[in-house]
Amino acid sequence: MAGAPTESFQKTLDDPRLQLAIYSATGRLVNHRAGSIRGDLLPEYQDLRTRAHEIKRHTIEHLDQYLEQFERNVVAHGGKVVFCRDAQEVADFVLGLAKERQAHLIVKSKSMTTEEIDFNERLEHHKLEAVETDLGEYILQLAHQRPYHIVAPALHMTRYDVADVFTKKLGVEKEVEPENQAKIARSVLREKFLRADIGVTGANFLVADSGAVVVVENEGNARLTSSAPRIHIAIAGIEKMIPRAQDLAVYLSLLGRSATGQPLSVYTSFLSGPKRQGDMDGPEEFYVILLDNGRTKLLVDPEKRESLFCIRCGACLNHCPVYRKIGGHNYPWIYSGPIGAIITPQFHGVTKHPWLPFASSLCGACAEVCPVKIDIPKVLLKLRAEVTEAKAREGQSGMERFAFRAFAWMMTHPKIYLPFASIGKKFLPVLPRIGPLAKWTSQRELPKAASQSFHNWWASNRGEGKQA
Repeated sequence: MAGAPTESFQKTLDDPRLQLAIYSATGRLVNHRAGSIRGDLLPEYQDLRTRAHEIKRHTIEHLDQYLEQFERNVVAHGGKVVFCRDAQEVADFVLGLAKERQAHLIVKSKSMTTEEIDFNERLEHHKLEAVETDLGEYILQLAHQRPYHIVAPALHMTRYDVADVFTKKLGVEKEVEPENQAKIARSVLREKFLRADIGVTGANFLVADSGAVVVVENEGNARLTSSAPRIHIAIAGIEKMIPRAQDLAVYLSLLGRSATGQPLSVYTSFLSGPKRQGDMDGPEEFYVILLDNGRTKLLVDPEKRESLFCIRCGACLNHCPVYRKIGGHNYPWIYSGPIGAIITPQFHGVTKHPWLPFASSLCGACAEVCPVKIDIPKVLLKLRAEVTEAKAREGQSGMERFAFRAFAWMMTHPKIYLPFASIGKKFLPVLPRIGPLAKWTSQRELPKAASQSFHNWWASNRGEGKQA
């Protein structure tokens, strides 16, 4: 994987504490998922996956229509929809609104979309405080780190790491018990909720026929974020759209099971506008920011647009042998694992991180567990081909092409191949320690050469009808 951060990879591989943290956390999620989709508990599981895939395919193919329908229904319920092309437009809108409403404090629930656009950093640059309220995200915000995992953002940190962060950033005595750490975070965040002027959430789903923003969570912080402040802003990628409320039953049955092994997440909120007359709580103003940020580029290719079907469950990360070895921070963007390997090159261009589509064993585990049946290996192969083509255009793959052509020529000329094969066998023990092979074999073991080549065996046995 030319261009990959091999030193960073090696550091992760050489850290037994980190390796244990990754394997134990992802292993638990794998086991919980397997237990929740057993045939006796959910016999219709495969049918649900097929249905989820078809709904997403239909929605993406008619996305313009559903976006317009969604906007009409949000406006009908008293809300406003803002279409943003990129991160800068999102920041400009929120900063402008905050200035106009004299807002100073924003509370946020967990959102990969806001991570994608460096939302907190952009606001902090303009002296506007944005506070994460999901416990894992709050820990990472204090530690100035990005998420390690889509669902479990602080997966790589132990309770001792968290204790150090809280002591350093919050000035509290060192506390290593997770329950007490949660109490510390709660005491700080409760005060933030009470003072917040604006609440920002992401969206798991956007429902076109009702204009509802659906937020799924386990901690309850998203409900406080969307209802306690006087202004609620939901920021969502345009691909989060689904046509009807009835379709939610399919996705809610799959999301919790695929993410954490739960039949249903603890809280599922349907948010469809500011509070009405007589409501006890809720925001006075309701905005939905629909973000492109490169998504429309993915619509062009009928095969690669499957990447937009993703519901951010993290199952592909938990089952990926590459992610489970190198962890989340070795991926160049906030989306890690197999889904990151296909989304990042499409958003940023295949030449920016050309190694990324090759960071896969193509074992197919990701496609097997994906609740919406994204054929990730197929997309990876397509991206690999694009990387190769881009290198050829830039003249970077001349040596590689020459090597493969020389190999092909040799394999079609037995009188040339056989002597080289005989010589290669003698040098096989030392070849792995020479040049580029040394890096390749640093994480692999070459099999020992057979005592007899197949060519020699065939020459001595073909006339006698012997079996190998």
